[in-house]
Amino acid sequence: MKSNGRLIIFTLILIILATACKYFFGPELSWSGFSPVIAISLFAGFIMKQKDISFMLPLLALFISDAVIQFLYTQDMFPYAGFYGGQWKNYAVLLISTLIGWGLKGRRRSGLIAGGIAAPTVYFLVSNFMVWAASTEAVYAKSIGGLITCYEAGLPFYKNSLIATLLFLPAILITYNYITRKKAVLTLA
Repeated sequence: MKSNGRLIIFTLILIILATACKYFFGPELSWSGFSPVIAISLFAGFIMKQKDISFMLPLLALFISDAVIQFLYTQDMFPYAGFYGGQWKNYAVLLISTLIGWGLKGRRRSGLIAGGIAAPTVYFLVSNFMVWAASTEAVYAKSIGGLITCYEAGLPFYKNSLIATLLFLPAILITYNYITRKKAVLTLA
């Protein structure tokens, strides 16, 4: 199979994985945030040589999984919508993970671990800050205490995204290497 065909199959696998995780883990608050999307974004930064494709891969996986969830929601087969106001902010923050992958490109397994910790941490810090800053209700006070409360409320999601990223990133890399090189190895190049 040609390289483009393999990349298409691999992209479909990532989309199915992102959608399945959203479908099975999203409705359970204790599992919320357990998703491969940060790992996909990091992977794209680590591996993809073309910068435009490195941005497109995680956005495509996230958008299509959100579209499937939205369709299921409209059919009363899922408890919440796939698309919502302000969602573009999450898409933009996700791309920071791709930039982290670029910064760690060429490093070996230490880069995997560093990226696997840094990307969900940056996502958590930036996204929760945005929630606190944009909160129009009296949910979080516009003070350091309110910001800390907002971060505390997000800790379960952070824990799940950190665990998911550390689990999915090596699995994605091994799958990619197997599909493209016929070797199930954990390498970045």
